[in-house]
Amino acid sequence: MVDRISKEHRSWNMSKIRSKDTAPELLVRSFLHRSGYRFRLHDKSLPGSPDIVLKKHRTVIFVHGCYWHRHPGCKQGSYFPKDPKQGIEFWQDKFDKNIQRDKKNIEQLQKLGWKVVVIWECQTKEHAVLWAYIHSFFHFRETPK
Repeated sequence: MVDRISKEHRSWNMSKIRSKDTAPELLVRSFLHRSGYRFRLHDKSLPGSPDIVLKKHRTVIFVHGCYWHRHPGCKQGSYFPKDPKQGIEFWQDKFDKNIQRDKKNIEQLQKLGWKVVVIWECQTKEHAVLWAYIHSFFHFRETPK
């Protein structure tokens, strides 16, 4: 199947996919901040540059996109109707490397004594579900306003 757009335009499209300050990440940060937690963002001194770092609690949070990080069992991650039709080997290799890198970063952080929390994009779709998940790690007293 031939791509409907030029190689240059496809490259431009792909360059617009954000890796920082995504909507799910902003939502998690908002919940944490409204609950009184203060944090740093994308600490390059830690393996994997975690999205959110709560040094006081020795906790890091990764907010992963289900598609790019291949969320197991998620219809956005393990099956996605828009999986690439061309360059399948390239994309499969890229997805596999993402998974391996995530696993390696998590293991390294845990060896350094950090608690690692992974929040998947699909968990941010329903705020009550996200709140319950975050609550399970930090034991907040009340729902954010």
